[in-house]
Amino acid sequence: MPRVTYHLPDGSFSRVEVNRGQSIMSASIENNLPGIVAECGGSCACATCHVYLSPEYGDIFAEPTEEEVDLIEYLEGSTGESRLSCQLIVGDADREIHVRVADSR
Repeated sequence: MPRVTYHLPDGSFSRVEVNRGQSIMSASIENNLPGIVAECGGSCACATCHVYLSPEYGDIFAEPTEEEVDLIEYLEGSTGESRLSCQLIVGDADREIHVRVADSR
């Protein structure tokens, strides 16, 4: 089963096993991790699931859609590594994935 390590804004981290086909956002919610709010429930409409994904994991996930890019463009603190975790669907990754949860304060 793939694993995701969530690096939280307070400097702590949580490692979670994630089902194939599950989003990084939904795994965070299921495990009650802080930082990913997911107000829209994963419909790519609110950007409250903002994370930073290192380019080394770019080959694991689909390229961002135009909708995702548009939402990220208006986020405070967005960078070239910004993604919406609702759009990051875990597939057959054979390595642990690390994401940094954006500080929503």
